Amino acid sequence: MKKCLESEMLKLRAPEPEDLEAMYALENDSAIWAVSGNCAPYSRYQLKRYIETSAHDFLTDHQIRFTIVLKNNAPEETIAGFIDLTDIDVMDSRAQVGIGLLEEFRCKGIGRKALHMLCQYSRSVLKLHQLYAYVPEANKASIGLFSSCSFSAGFLLHDWTRTENGYSNVYLMQKML
Repeated sequence: MKKCLESEMLKLRAPEPEDLEAMYALENDSAIWAVSGNCAPYSRYQLKRYIETSAHDFLTDHQIRFTIVLKNNAPEETIAGFIDLTDIDVMDSRAQVGIGLLEEFRCKGIGRKALHMLCQYSRSVLKLHQLYAYVPEANKASIGLFSSCSFSAGFLLHDWTRTENGYSNVYLMQKML
């Protein structure tokens, strides 16, 4: 089987203890809470326990989180963000996708490459039938990201998420593998 979690530019790997600060920064970036579904900060202790206790097994955890690492031949790895499969449904063979990049790595093609690799992994290793994501209608960058990896905006869910100014619409984006 070819390497589906590694390319010339980046690799996806299980979270390691040294990823704690990057995970802490991303999870506690309140500017992206509206799209991440988060509404409160995480402590370092909570995230450290998550890294330590995750089985990194979709049958046990019903999710898999990958660290997105840039391959830049430096002595230390450069962490660009994280990409997740959550709500893994073994019976119906589908999972929800979430991706978060640290601010300095956004809009550079890294998310597209990571999402493409996750789709390959989901198809060839996990044997999933479909992936989906909930993307706010106003988040043009994320709509573009998922569309570039052949996700289609199937349904517009009206007033799906609460915002500071009321409610916003969300696309259910879907890809058949």
